[in-house]
Amino acid sequence: MEIDPYVIDVLLPDLVGHDRHPSAYLTYLYLYRQVADNTAELSLRQIAEGTGLSRRAVQAALARLEGRGLIGVERDTITSVGRYTVNRPWVRLG
Repeated sequence: MEIDPYVIDVLLPDLVGHDRHPSAYLTYLYLYRQVADNTAELSLRQIAEGTGLSRRAVQAALARLEGRGLIGVERDTITSVGRYTVNRPWVRLG
Protein backbone atom coordinates (compact mmCIF):
# COMPACT_ATOMS: atom_id res chain seq x y z
CA MET A 1 0.00 0.00 0.00
CA GLU A 2 1.29 3.41 -0.91
CA ILE A 3 0.58 6.35 1.40
CA ASP A 4 0.26 9.82 -0.02
CA PRO A 5 3.20 11.91 1.33
CA TYR A 6 0.71 14.55 2.50
CA VAL A 7 -0.61 12.09 5.10
CA ILE A 8 2.84 11.87 6.70
CA ASP A 9 4.29 15.31 6.00
CA VAL A 10 1.27 17.51 6.76
CA LEU A 11 -1.56 15.55 8.37
CA LEU A 12 0.66 13.90 11.01
CA PRO A 13 2.03 17.14 12.49
CA ASP A 14 -1.38 18.81 12.14
CA LEU A 15 -3.48 16.18 13.93
CA VAL A 16 -0.86 15.00 16.42
CA GLY A 17 1.17 18.15 17.05
CA HIS A 18 -1.22 21.03 16.51
CA ASP A 19 -4.59 19.45 17.41
CA ARG A 20 -3.07 17.06 19.97
CA HIS A 21 -5.27 14.19 18.82
CA PRO A 22 -3.05 11.27 17.86
CA SER A 23 -6.11 9.02 18.07
CA ALA A 24 -7.60 10.88 15.09
CA TYR A 25 -4.42 10.31 13.11
CA LEU A 26 -4.31 6.60 13.97
CA THR A 27 -7.97 6.25 13.05
CA TYR A 28 -7.42 8.05 9.75
CA LEU A 29 -4.50 5.75 8.90
CA TYR A 30 -6.56 2.68 9.76
CA LEU A 31 -9.47 3.84 7.61
CA TYR A 32 -7.10 4.86 4.81
CA ARG A 33 -5.85 1.27 4.71
CA GLN A 34 -9.26 -0.40 5.05
CA VAL A 35 -11.22 1.81 2.68
CA ALA A 36 -8.70 2.35 -0.14
CA ASP A 37 -10.65 4.08 -2.96
CA ASN A 38 -14.06 2.69 -2.01
CA THR A 39 -16.38 2.55 0.96
CA ALA A 40 -16.02 0.08 3.82
CA GLU A 41 -18.51 -0.96 6.48
CA LEU A 42 -16.76 -1.09 9.83
CA SER A 43 -18.03 -1.27 13.38
CA LEU A 44 -16.58 0.83 16.18
CA ARG A 45 -15.29 -2.42 17.66
CA GLN A 46 -13.41 -3.30 14.47
CA ILE A 47 -11.81 0.14 14.31
CA ALA A 48 -10.95 0.03 18.03
CA GLU A 49 -9.33 -3.39 17.71
CA GLY A 50 -7.52 -2.36 14.53
CA THR A 51 -6.05 0.76 16.09
CA GLY A 52 -5.60 -0.37 19.68
CA LEU A 53 -7.78 2.51 20.86
CA SER A 54 -10.84 2.41 23.10
CA ARG A 55 -14.28 2.63 21.49
CA ARG A 56 -14.75 6.06 23.08
CA ALA A 57 -11.44 7.30 21.66
CA VAL A 58 -12.49 6.01 18.24
CA GLN A 59 -15.85 7.79 18.48
CA ALA A 60 -14.12 11.07 19.33
CA ALA A 61 -11.58 10.57 16.54
CA LEU A 62 -14.29 9.83 13.98
CA ALA A 63 -16.20 12.96 15.00
CA ARG A 64 -13.03 15.08 14.65
CA LEU A 65 -12.15 13.56 11.26
CA GLU A 66 -15.68 13.98 9.95
CA GLY A 67 -15.81 17.55 11.21
CA ARG A 68 -12.61 18.35 9.33
CA GLY A 69 -13.92 16.73 6.16
CA LEU A 70 -11.27 14.00 6.17
CA ILE A 71 -13.80 11.16 6.23
CA GLY A 72 -17.41 10.61 5.27
CA VAL A 73 -19.72 8.49 7.41
CA GLU A 74 -23.12 7.10 6.51
CA ARG A 75 -25.37 5.07 8.80
CA ASP A 76 -28.89 3.75 8.32
CA THR A 77 -29.63 4.36 12.01
CA ILE A 78 -27.63 5.90 14.83
CA THR A 79 -26.64 2.45 16.12
CA SER A 80 -25.94 0.75 12.79
CA VAL A 81 -22.50 -0.06 11.41
CA GLY A 82 -20.96 2.92 9.61
CA ARG A 83 -20.01 3.08 5.96
CA TYR A 84 -16.81 5.07 5.73
CA THR A 85 -15.13 6.90 2.91
CA VAL A 86 -11.72 8.51 3.22
CA ASN A 87 -11.46 11.97 1.74
CA ARG A 88 -8.24 13.44 0.45
CA PRO A 89 -9.15 17.12 0.11
CA TRP A 90 -5.58 18.03 -0.82
CA VAL A 91 -5.86 16.05 -4.06
CA ARG A 92 -7.15 18.16 -6.93
CA LEU A 93 -9.23 16.42 -9.56
CA GLY A 94 -8.77 17.20 -13.22
